[in-house]
Amino acid sequence: MYEKLISESIKAKKLSHSPYSKFRVGAALLTKDNKIFHGANVECSSYSLTICAERVAAVKAITEKNKKFKAVAIATDSNDFAFPCGACRQFLSEFSENMDVILVKSKTKYQIYKLQNLFPHKFKLK
Repeated sequence: MYEKLISESIKAKKLSHSPYSKFRVGAALLTKDNKIFHGANVECSSYSLTICAERVAAVKAITEKNKKFKAVAIATDSNDFAFPCGACRQFLSEFSENMDVILVKSKTKYQIYKLQNLFPHKFKLK
């Protein structure tokens, strides 16, 4: 079902700029109208200014007028499945809290979660 998205997240990982941590992350975000947007983590020597791959992909989608997401695939080089950070969970939940989050080790090794299960109590202004 998500084979292409998984492959695209692995490709996106090659775009990572991670000279400090060497922790490459690639994300492929699938919109409701089946467009795919890519993102990779971009590090800065001031770590707090680093931006995650998931948010890079989401910002690209949002600025292209795509604000409804079906799924995001996240690929890393880690031996463990790497979950999105809290900032990414909050950011993504503002657009599609029921989206699938696919954690990718390889094209055949992945896990799928619902974002609302990973982040059940998002911050809301209302």
